[in-house]
Amino acid sequence: MQRTLKWAAAVWLLAAGAVWAQDAERGVIVTGEGSVTLAPDTATITLGVTERAPEASEAMTAVTGAVARIVAELDSLGIAARDRQTSRFYLRPVFGDQEPLRESGPAVVAYEAGNSVTVQVRDLTQVGAVLDGVLSVGANDFQGIAFELRDDTAALAEARKRAVADAMLRAETLADAANLNLGPVVRISEASRGPRPAQMEMAQMRSDMGAAIESGEVTVRSDVTMVFEILPTQ
Repeated sequence: MQRTLKWAAAVWLLAAGAVWAQDAERGVIVTGEGSVTLAPDTATITLGVTERAPEASEAMTAVTGAVARIVAELDSLGIAARDRQTSRFYLRPVFGDQEPLRESGPAVVAYEAGNSVTVQVRDLTQVGAVLDGVLSVGANDFQGIAFELRDDTAALAEARKRAVADAMLRAETLADAANLNLGPVVRISEASRGPRPAQMEMAQMRSDMGAAIESGEVTVRSDVTMVFEILPTQ
């Protein structure tokens, strides 16, 4: 039964490809692009704590304490529990690289523990205060900040409309230049790229976080491919 289904799927794909090829032979194929650029309304910050100590328990204790202080600071700033999440947690040995190798392998000279937290800030005026606050209580691993849209539905719909309009204009231009009678659309496909968040890395930050933050803009894009029928010349 499974082999039959696979065979049927393969036949369907071949048939679909043949239909597309037939459309291409007698039609005009164009691509269209559409985009919408908006101001972001949300910031997603990824930060964490990394500590090294001679004993694994010491490294873990240091990280746990720092994360507890970060959570308390976020609470004091009004960041809801639903807007923060642990995204990475690890404990690993640190091996010495200066000592000669032993039969059992390199010696463990310390342990490193780390914990990353992803924080969503819904009020962009708070971004500077959040960064200042968490850094002041022990965060030492800032991994970046992305400015995004909470809901890109309307923006994506508009980008799609612009992409289709762009494709239709291209098709009309090509048909006019080639003296062809452009017919209806016989096939359309889309490759939406969604919102592209504005990113900021640690290298872009200054000691005064509040003065360094610029949210920039978010771009939502859509690409479409359309096939138009060519009508017989009158």
